[in-house]
Amino acid sequence: MLVYDVERPELAPWEMPSRFSHDVAYFMTPPGERGAPRLPAGEYWIDPDDARRWLADGVLMLVSPLDSENQAEVELSEEQEAWLEWMIANQVRHVRLAP
Repeated sequence: MLVYDVERPELAPWEMPSRFSHDVAYFMTPPGERGAPRLPAGEYWIDPDDARRWLADGVLMLVSPLDSENQAEVELSEEQEAWLEWMIANQVRHVRLAP
């Protein structure tokens, strides 16, 4: 799985395991929140402030789709940390996934 910067196609893509196609949804900023636009399928907007916070904390808070009152703290994998470092270092916020 390759992660491309949509805004800067000249930037070399970041390689992630195929399961990242499911995991990326945990990181995306929903359309309309904090300036995130509505995007086509396969493209995601990740708020840079969120990316920095997740990397600093080493965890991601997941909200249950069945019960928004309950959250689970999930430790970032090494691959996710490296991807967030790439995002931050390159000021990436709009990505597209491709096999």
